[in-house]
Amino acid sequence: MNKNFFFIILSIFTYFCDRVSAQNYQALRDSLSKATEALSYKPDSLDLRLKKAGWNILLEQWQYARDEYDFVLKQDPNNIAALFYRAFVNEKQKRYNFARLDYENLIKIVPYHFEARLGLALLNHKDKHFTEALNQINKLVELYPDSAIVYAARAGMEMDYKHYELAEFDYSKAIELEPENNNYRLNRINVRIILKRKDDARNDLDILVRNGIPRANLAEYYMKCK
Repeated sequence: MNKNFFFIILSIFTYFCDRVSAQNYQALRDSLSKATEALSYKPDSLDLRLKKAGWNILLEQWQYARDEYDFVLKQDPNNIAALFYRAFVNEKQKRYNFARLDYENLIKIVPYHFEARLGLALLNHKDKHFTEALNQINKLVELYPDSAIVYAARAGMEMDYKHYELAEFDYSKAIELEPENNNYRLNRINVRIILKRKDDARNDLDILVRNGIPRANLAEYYMKCK
């Protein structure tokens, strides 16, 4: 998987699985301890198990989180939150077939669940099910033409296929929808350098500098544009 595609996956999941800093690690541990204690008094509470699993995810305790989602889904097989987050945990554990099954079961329940559809497309690409992934991401573009992240995700796939012109188009659409997203612009710079459109790439770099990124941090890219 190339660097561009990694950035797309990272941007999708970062809001519920950022690496915790040393400063707030203990706070998360404390929250987990409280959730575990509350669960000890009400072991059959599905809500408490989901909350505990959420803390497990933030601490990257994948197996503990999966155990909680397994319990919830045994009691409530159609629990949307448990299906979605277990799919995510299964993917982190490289249990791709299980993750795929969770996404597919969730989509059967909620056919237009955006995050599940996007997660499934990205998973299929990651697991080299390229035809399925491309069909799924194309369908998402049809369903959500105003979603920048969908265009960016498709661009990341196209980069892996070396379809650079298409990738440049899709990154441009993503930037049009979210002009302040620096990751999308940085990815377009990479594509434009590959396509030998150095003036266009340099223009994007200048925009990043105006957006507050230190020019020194972009020195390598400026060198490639000479």
